[in-house]
Amino acid sequence: MAALTEFIFGGQRSGKSRRAEQLASQWLAQCADHKALLIATAVAWDDEMAARIRRHQQDRAERVPGMRVVEEQIMLAQAIQTCSNPQTLVIVDCLTLWLTNLCMPHENAVQSVSNSAAAPDYLAQAATISGAIRNAAGPLVLVGNEIGLGVIPMGRETREFVDALGRLNQDVAAACERVTFMAAGLPMFLKGHA
Repeated sequence: MAALTEFIFGGQRSGKSRRAEQLASQWLAQCADHKALLIATAVAWDDEMAARIRRHQQDRAERVPGMRVVEEQIMLAQAIQTCSNPQTLVIVDCLTLWLTNLCMPHENAVQSVSNSAAAPDYLAQAATISGAIRNAAGPLVLVGNEIGLGVIPMGRETREFVDALGRLNQDVAAACERVTFMAAGLPMFLKGHA
């Protein structure tokens, strides 16, 4: 069974989404009344991203048949509040793409976090995420990336994004009952019990 709230984060292709899907499958197997729902935050900015999204959709449909999908790229806290109920495990995949949508909108993808018109909106939106996590009526699993383990990025905009994501990850981790770091498909539990 999933923790009431769990944050799963790690590097690219570390097994984050797969773990979230496993938790959804376990939840669905527990009771016929249980449901699972994914809040997808990705935007198909180019052909490669569109293909990636299609591949994720196909894989997810095979691994967790019956999981409903809601797309929400901006108003994430409101989507969590709307979708959350005691019988439904909600997965948010992923926080990193959601932050990207706010900080670097497609129309002006190179605009910086601090100079962006979205920056104040990001701060307001990010502040509501912790509240939405704490007020979730049912189980909630959030997926995000850890991108701050390498060298300091060269560009100012990239450094600002890494900083913003690091702050978001800390806020989400503080709000969740369980925090799981994924590496090579293996979960390491940083907070809460396995």
